[in-house]
Amino acid sequence: MGLLDSVLSTALGQLGGQQGANPLIQMAGSLLSNNSPVGGLPGLVQQFEQAGMGHVVQSWISNGANLPVSADQLTQVLGSGPMQQMAQSLGMNPQQLGGALAQVLPHIVNHMTPGGQVPAGGIPDAGSLLASLLK
Repeated sequence: MGLLDSVLSTALGQLGGQQGANPLIQMAGSLLSNNSPVGGLPGLVQQFEQAGMGHVVQSWISNGANLPVSADQLTQVLGSGPMQQMAQSLGMNPQQLGGALAQVLPHIVNHMTPGGQVPAGGIPDAGSLLASLLK
């Protein structure tokens, strides 16, 4: 089992096993894909920077250790409305989703940026790429 598998299993286990990995992977992938409402990975980086937490997301992109993020910080970055919509679509409350994303998003971004930089063209279909990483 790889690191990403382990992190996802831990995050999903804390949700009581109610959700399979695919919905959470798809949600994280939708945030990072170029067609995301946040503008994909480059847009997510920009939102973290605007919220004064650019150093956090940059730690995920760089080759060093990943700084942690909390559910509340993710809500601050993404907005309570979008978090509510994403949580509702997965049958969770926003705090549960925030907690799960807070555990997996740093690792996913780290995997998507192996050279320590955001890919020049962004990530066209991050959901498919994430699914392939877990196979």
